[in-house]
Amino acid sequence: MKITKAQSQENRARIVQTASALFRERGYDGVSVADLMAAAGLTHGGFYKHFGSKAELMAETAASSISQIIRQAGGSDIRQFVDFYTSREHRDGRGDGCTFAALAGDATRQSSDIRATFADGLESILAAVERGGVLGAGDQQTARAKAIDVFAHLLGAVVLSRACPDDSPLAEEILTVCRAQILAPSNA
Repeated sequence: MKITKAQSQENRARIVQTASALFRERGYDGVSVADLMAAAGLTHGGFYKHFGSKAELMAETAASSISQIIRQAGGSDIRQFVDFYTSREHRDGRGDGCTFAALAGDATRQSSDIRATFADGLESILAAVERGGVLGAGDQQTARAKAIDVFAHLLGAVVLSRACPDDSPLAEEILTVCRAQILAPSNA
């Protein structure tokens, strides 16, 4: 039975959405095409009707999930973004949290296409953070430097917190201390 073009587009979107969550939860190497397609409720063979390779899907999911964090960074006041990013909810939401916090380490071992997707996404995130009124930044060069500092600090906070056991007081302390340092009056 032949599927319609609309059904094919829906299947592709389901694959991308499922892969995006699985990659962030397990890493790129922790998800096979067979596992992915089973989780999406589709047959393994159908994968290659939508994607030329797993790497192609990895790049598409990275771009898609990075755009989510860009919307969050650019769509709110920088203080709101910092509060969201260093929240326990974001920290615990590995499958739907920031792609950088979940996959930046994996991306370094991937193809240049994947690394380029991450670099382009990082540029967009930094621009969104700058547009959000980076905490006390003045001229453009200072604003750029502050955006890099803020995002690196946020990313490090989530990565370090995730490295601790979920119920560890240290996990929460890392988020709290980093949030306070980023938002400190001397930085604002």
